[in-house]
Amino acid sequence: MKRKVFASLDEVVADVPDGSRIMFGGFGGAGFPNNLIQALARKGVKNVVAISNNCGTHEGELGLMFKNKQISHVIAAFPGPNSSYFQEQYAAKTVTIELVPQGILCERMRAAAAGLLGFYTTVGVGTEVAAGKEERVIEGKRCILESPIHADYAFIKAQKADELGNLTYRLAARNFNPIMAMAAKTTVAEVEEIVPTGTIEPENVVTPAIFVHRVVQAKGIRYA
Repeated sequence: MKRKVFASLDEVVADVPDGSRIMFGGFGGAGFPNNLIQALARKGVKNVVAISNNCGTHEGELGLMFKNKQISHVIAAFPGPNSSYFQEQYAAKTVTIELVPQGILCERMRAAAAGLLGFYTTVGVGTEVAAGKEERVIEGKRCILESPIHADYAFIKAQKADELGNLTYRLAARNFNPIMAMAAKTTVAEVEEIVPTGTIEPENVVTPAIFVHRVVQAKGIRYA
């Protein structure tokens, strides 16, 4: 069986190349893989396509990678009023963004996880969101075609993992993390605690181990 538990944060991100498409979990301060983000910042990976709900809070969350100019494009629902480094770089046209309605962001990742090639929705019809997208009328309603969002990596935050990679989450930290875990080629989870296989009751597993490729323990994350 392939080893999933890594000894350090730097080791778990060591092979992440420049130009990677990376999903980052988290919402409203809860469930961000802050330790993994800091490890990527230390590594200095460049030209990242970041997929996340927001674009950081000052130097927190993804703000650190924007500060280091490591992100070239972002797919997000809500850049955020405190995403100062992103805003500066967007104004300077050194970073681009695809703005996606929050629910559609989730569904596009869910479509990737399910192997779907797209779906039609009424959300965004007649707005800038619809630019360049196929439109048709279904059951009398105008709809646009949305494509799945895939990634090379999903960096997520969980509360507990067993040695196989089964995950549980704490309260609101569940947010985008379980969806992202299923939509990427390689899912990397930072967790507060690693326990022996069989310790987590099956009915408490939120993300099954089949979707998790790497686990690293990183204590000290403050939840909102």
